[in-house]
Amino acid sequence: MIEAIEQNLQRGIQLLKNISDEQYSNKTVAPYNSSIGCHMRHVLDVFSCLLKGLDSKCVDFSIRERNECAEKETRVGIQYFESVIHQLKKIKEEDFNTVIKVSDDMGLGKVTANYTLAAVLMQAQSHATHHYASIGYLIYQLDIELPNADFGYNPTTPKKGMCLKN
Repeated sequence: MIEAIEQNLQRGIQLLKNISDEQYSNKTVAPYNSSIGCHMRHVLDVFSCLLKGLDSKCVDFSIRERNECAEKETRVGIQYFESVIHQLKKIKEEDFNTVIKVSDDMGLGKVTANYTLAAVLMQAQSHATHHYASIGYLIYQLDIELPNADFGYNPTTPKKGMCLKN
């Protein structure tokens, strides 16, 4: 599981190594006017929340870093990716069934639920892939070449031209 998450996060690093700070922080693409950097920082904030809550077994997704430098400068974004990956590699497979209290603001206030560590890692991975897909749209609009053909694709998404059988 950690290997798959690392592989996905490495795709983010590859993108950042191949774009300029101007492309990374560009907020001109409608309709949301968010940047590649905003999405990347948000993805990493989710992982950071998860990692900060491991010792206490309490993860609160409503308390995120929101480091603006990490969404404006590719160098800082890459450092954030590397820090998250380094911390993820410390997680042991035997800890995947540990129960963790996960909190988030659902729009009407904070809600807390019990997750296993594996479940919250899977959620963070899926969330990252979802944001990578949004970044893919920005990349296309900004006429940037994708560094990896799988960037932003969920592994379960059929590839173009594949026939689906019922």
